[in-house]
Amino acid sequence: MSSQIEYDDGRAVLDRNGVTLRHYYFPTGQSKHIPYGQIHSAEVRPNGWLTGKGRGWGTSDPRYWLPLDISWPRKDKLVVLDLGGFVHPAFSPDEPDRVIAILRQHVGQP
Repeated sequence: MSSQIEYDDGRAVLDRNGVTLRHYYFPTGQSKHIPYGQIHSAEVRPNGWLTGKGRGWGTSDPRYWLPLDISWPRKDKLVVLDLGGFVHPAFSPDEPDRVIAILRQHVGQP
């Protein structure tokens, strides 16, 4: 992992190389690293019951996959990454507005 970390809340890390979602893969708990070049877009959506608010890991909607995060029920925003496929990695960072600002800086979204 890069020494130039721009954001780290213990579950998601954004550094100069990309996004790392800790405890992403079920059941092993391995992390998923996503280089910025693979991200088509990033957006904030409401964290609702259909997108994972009541889950601790996985999905209630097959379009989104969420890493392990037992604090989801307390969070209202979900960051969704479009990598060009059917399934979009999504996560609920502690500071979603800061995460989106960093992503837009690296991905080049307006």
